[in-house]
Amino acid sequence: MGAAQRIPPLDGTVARVTARIRARSDRDRGAYLERMAPPAGAARARLSCTNIAHGFAAAGEADKAALRRLAWPNLAIISAYNDLLSAHQPLERFPALIKLAAREAGAVAQFAGGVPAMCDGVTQGMTGMELSLFSRDVIAMATAVALSHGLFDAALCLGVCDKIVPGLLIGALAFGNLPILFVAAGPMPSGLDNHEKARVRQLYAQGKVGREALLESEARSYHAPGTCTFYGTANSNQMLMDIMGVHLPGAAFVPPNTPLRDALTKAATRRAAAITALGTNYLPLCRIVDERTLVNAIVGLLATGGSTNHTIHLVAIARAAGITIDWDDFSDLSAVVPLLARIYPNGPADVNHFHAAGGTPFLIRELLGAGLLHPDVDTAMGPGLAAYTREPLLLEGELRWRDAPERSGDPQVLRPVADPFRSDGGLKLLRGNLGRAVIKTSAVQDQDRIIEAPARIFDDQEQVAAAFAAGALDGDGVVVVRFQGPRANGMPELHALTPMLAVLQKRGHRVALVTDGRMSGASGSVPAAIHVTPECVAGGPLGRVRDGDPIRLDSLAGTLEARVPEEIWCRRDAAQPPAAPTHQGCGRELFSTFRRVVGDAESGALACLT
Repeated sequence: MGAAQRIPPLDGTVARVTARIRARSDRDRGAYLERMAPPAGAARARLSCTNIAHGFAAAGEADKAALRRLAWPNLAIISAYNDLLSAHQPLERFPALIKLAAREAGAVAQFAGGVPAMCDGVTQGMTGMELSLFSRDVIAMATAVALSHGLFDAALCLGVCDKIVPGLLIGALAFGNLPILFVAAGPMPSGLDNHEKARVRQLYAQGKVGREALLESEARSYHAPGTCTFYGTANSNQMLMDIMGVHLPGAAFVPPNTPLRDALTKAATRRAAAITALGTNYLPLCRIVDERTLVNAIVGLLATGGSTNHTIHLVAIARAAGITIDWDDFSDLSAVVPLLARIYPNGPADVNHFHAAGGTPFLIRELLGAGLLHPDVDTAMGPGLAAYTREPLLLEGELRWRDAPERSGDPQVLRPVADPFRSDGGLKLLRGNLGRAVIKTSAVQDQDRIIEAPARIFDDQEQVAAAFAAGALDGDGVVVVRFQGPRANGMPELHALTPMLAVLQKRGHRVALVTDGRMSGASGSVPAAIHVTPECVAGGPLGRVRDGDPIRLDSLAGTLEARVPEEIWCRRDAAQPPAAPTHQGCGRELFSTFRRVVGDAESGALACLT
């Protein structure tokens, strides 16, 4: 922030929500911090000679000598690289850059481990999607395995997409006494216009174009190395890492394979080496991620209309740091946080347009200036969030930062607090006799904020697709998709329903979705009450709904109700799954323990921290 700009008092709602999070988390947070004892000297000094020798046996002679001396810090590289995911393919080059930058900074870097990274874009609507949410916990455990050797004084986590960044962060927080920075890869160039992509998908859903036309449209949308450019979970992850201060400032959306991206990767390495316990600027991850940082993350998510998946992931990340947040916190903050960005599916632009308009540095400066962010947090750059109001650039080949632009480069994409797209953040907690759910309304038109229509009951998305193809969904209706929660089948995303429901909406029908499953981070114009808790397989009240029951979804009042007389409602038994699922095939049998022990959506759907 400019020297003349004063940081205003913290917004009252932000302060109150933070205070209640701190109070409810006091015991668990205290216990967590007790476990995060600062290391004394080089971590490898605590190992036996045999242990150390195993740890550097394959190292080059220079690195081996440095590791023997116990003077230089040793940095772990943990990467989600594979060349299946466009977002992670650029990470192939990063270890070499990091190792070179580490040596130049007086440190050693070792590739400590890889973590799995599956693509929700590939598995949408397929059996593999039942592994997607659980892959987050596998990634967290794989991160812990990589760091468990006890050789490392800091770490760099390389990852981008949906479950990968939350999983890396959950695992990293188990080693929160280490400095740990996250390193982004950047988005692919803008491809096919997002509205055109959605139009072709809807035509295909209606049978008006064939598979070849659909594939051509998708191939023009997803066409190069880098993150998919719509504002789903992957790009919400990257914004969050900026605003939480675990990236370098403004790193989220710099394109891959560019000199600036490489400079940021090298700078992150130098910074990690500078803040280990071997020096005088020790700055562990456990100091950076606290209740204020998590509130800042929620505020950033709301201000940008980010992914609903983070009503699960941020809860899980918080728990890993000994902090308890819930959907009331999201909803209360949403009432005071304005929507400052319109990025597809909340508007026509993509993240490249958002970045060009000012990106996260502009966003953070605006939110700080309105008292909506905690300014006094620790970040990877040191005390205070003000460093994150600056954007990176190269000047004569050297990495520098400058103040974010005073005005948005495109007010149709990014706006100041004084002129928001909406006065609220577009995320609402719904309560009623169907349980608790969340709804994202930032892309929902005002006339669709309240829907009351007969229930149409389905037990999976294939049944919905068959009914749509048969014309049985024409007319007003609330599509209820049950038995899609974490315990039932791993809580797959139901994004394949989006084109069908959007077609019904465009035909003038009053439609909505209610489910104990997830939608994509690209939730759009159809009102969707998702993550309904308790889930149906656990006896949740959504299982009492019958075909034709009037369902009222009111995202203004925050209610979700089956309008059934109380005496009838109370006598109903919850529906049972149509058949005992085998959970066989596609590796699902390997996740039976996860399904048995996983928590509900509002507690983060965690299996690894139960």
